[in-house]
Amino acid sequence: MNNAGHSEATAPRGLELTPFRGLRYDPERVGSLASVTSPPYDVVVRPDGLHHLQDADPHNIVRLILPQAETPTVRNGQAAGTLHRWLSEGVLTADAEPALYVYEQRDGDGQVQRGVIGALRVSEPEEGVVLPHEDVMLPVVADRAALMRATRANLEPLLLTYRGNGATAEVVERTVAHAPLLATTTEDGVRHRLWAVTDPGDLTLVRSDLAGHQALIADGHHRWATYRLLRAEHPSPSPWDHGLVLLVDTVRYPLRVRAIHRLLHGLPVAEALAAVRDLFRVRRLELPLAEALTELAEAAAEGNAFLLAGDGAFHLLDRPDPELLARTVPADRPAAWRSLDATVLHATLLDHVWHIPEDSTAHIAYIHDTAATVAKAERSGATAVLLHPVREDVVRELARQGVMMPRKSTSFGPKPASGLVLRLLDL
Repeated sequence: MNNAGHSEATAPRGLELTPFRGLRYDPERVGSLASVTSPPYDVVVRPDGLHHLQDADPHNIVRLILPQAETPTVRNGQAAGTLHRWLSEGVLTADAEPALYVYEQRDGDGQVQRGVIGALRVSEPEEGVVLPHEDVMLPVVADRAALMRATRANLEPLLLTYRGNGATAEVVERTVAHAPLLATTTEDGVRHRLWAVTDPGDLTLVRSDLAGHQALIADGHHRWATYRLLRAEHPSPSPWDHGLVLLVDTVRYPLRVRAIHRLLHGLPVAEALAAVRDLFRVRRLELPLAEALTELAEAAAEGNAFLLAGDGAFHLLDRPDPELLARTVPADRPAAWRSLDATVLHATLLDHVWHIPEDSTAHIAYIHDTAATVAKAERSGATAVLLHPVREDVVRELARQGVMMPRKSTSFGPKPASGLVLRLLDL
């Protein structure tokens, strides 16, 4: 690491979003733009979703973000070879001039989210410019870093939020009045549109407006940690000083916050329930999923609550023994952190009651889709632990205090589709 090379970059100066030459699919070379997109790499439900996306189009972006091979080295080499082949064949082409990209998502209910995609300066934690709220798993960071080194590309943007409602928001609104670069509707019914912002005046407005802001990582903690790792490896200035992000102004476009659920391999529901019988109130719910989630929400409003599934029914855990919490939840954090469901799940249930190591992919899978989590548990004889989402203001306040939430505590959305615009570092 060349610390001296980064002396200028570490001066605190807020968010810096830089235009770049976006790498995009040529619509004439693929079946459809929708068929080559994917959810972010960590949202794809494997193997079902992965196989479905691979079959949707031979050029689907999952072949880059989730290459399939026996070893990491072969996987990453495969992704790099695929990327270079698509470039040489014209499947992916670079835009002629650098731009920031306005990105819009509109779902079937009419909810609209708009933000700006650009290359963000990778800042140091002490600058307080980009606020994480979750810890990361170092093996995942190492895996993502190896993929980025091999492809020399940012293959998908991470999602950041900020509180603005200033000049950047006005540029976004002016831009969407024009015809987009691309428009497509994915199979989930979400309509995606993308515009390029190249006007020097607009770019100056955005740069000046963002300089006074900090951002919260809404989705992509591992990718941000990867950006920081790769930046440290390369003397500045270099293309690794920046990373691809989508920046959303949540004053204009509030995000939805959902929970990320746990699938506990090797733990049958009966065993999980037997271990908590005298520690939580346990109620069996013979209800459909939607109604069981309503029961979970009501219980979570009163205190810590979890919904277990995997044996054909739902089991509501609430009213934990206060002495158990006092004994198992670390006391050196703010009360807001100590009372989080994710905190109690990891510190009390996983660590103390079920004795499951939280950093082992062999024991725990993190799944965003509720129904998929339940279905996988029932198929494999595992235990699904469903959580109620935490509020965004709680997440932001803890992040400002520098307090990390338990990993995979939240799922902000809608998440940007992968495959609409990529950043090639060698352009």
